[in-house]
Amino acid sequence: MKYRRLGRSGLKVSEIGLGSWLTYGSATSEQAARACIEKAYELGINLFDTSNSYPGAEEVVGHALRAYPRSRYVLATKVFFPQGEGPNERGLSRKHITEQCEASLKRLGTDYIDLYQCHRFDNDTPMDETLRALDDLQTQGKILYAGVSEWTAEQIAEASGISTRLNMRPLISNQPIYNMFERYIEKDSIIEQCEKDGLGLIVFSPLAQGILTGKYTPGGQIPAGSRAANNQTNGVINSYLREDVLECTVALSQLAAEVGCSLSQFALAWVLRQSVVSSAIIGSSRPEQIEENIKAIELELTADILAKTENILSSISHFAPMR
Repeated sequence: MKYRRLGRSGLKVSEIGLGSWLTYGSATSEQAARACIEKAYELGINLFDTSNSYPGAEEVVGHALRAYPRSRYVLATKVFFPQGEGPNERGLSRKHITEQCEASLKRLGTDYIDLYQCHRFDNDTPMDETLRALDDLQTQGKILYAGVSEWTAEQIAEASGISTRLNMRPLISNQPIYNMFERYIEKDSIIEQCEKDGLGLIVFSPLAQGILTGKYTPGGQIPAGSRAANNQTNGVINSYLREDVLECTVALSQLAAEVGCSLSQFALAWVLRQSVVSSAIIGSSRPEQIEENIKAIELELTADILAKTENILSSISHFAPMR
């Protein structure tokens, strides 16, 4: 495994991280989830990402990781989405952040969270209140670092300015969606802003919900047991199930074969070509998937291959992201 610093911090995370969105605690049994986490740890993955909004995931991840020394892994979770019907059971107010941090600590079965992330931006809470609450949790030792997910360049810049002005610990990460089809962070100045303010990117859905594994083909049947076949999760993947996108994956698979790797390895290496990307979060329901995907860290994509990739991707019509 290879490791990169998370932004300007001293924290080092594996280039491939393991996530639990739409998998652990819901679509995947606890036994299967534990097997994946064990394999990931064995192969050197040290970043394990979850959220209080993924049903049952924090308990599953926390239970599996208790077998290992706490200093050997980086545990990341999130706060924002509703946890009840009350007006204060959502968002990024001091009340909700404080209460949900305590709840996550209990579900995870740990004394501290390495990386606590604001799962989305909260328009109803002053940003200085959110940042002060996160800073206070760091002072208390309940979280070590703070980050965000899917924040705009303007929101990240504002947070950086507030943290500097009020002498608070800065954010160290942003977790956006990023893959060959969803590239808004390149166009919306998010990469540049994160580089400027010292935030590392922990990108999710680098394989586009499994589309970039090559299992879905133009005009083909949806494979049994796949994410698209699962009624609980296929709403997320539907935006990718387009003929132009699937035809593009065929061409990308051929290019990956030219490089000498699988499409999933190629797609992960493509994401990791960005130095601001600290880690790419993969999901997995089987240990063998992890073994295959981590081989991406050994790939070096040449300028010629990257140019061919851009040529293939240029054939896709406007892609409406589903975030």
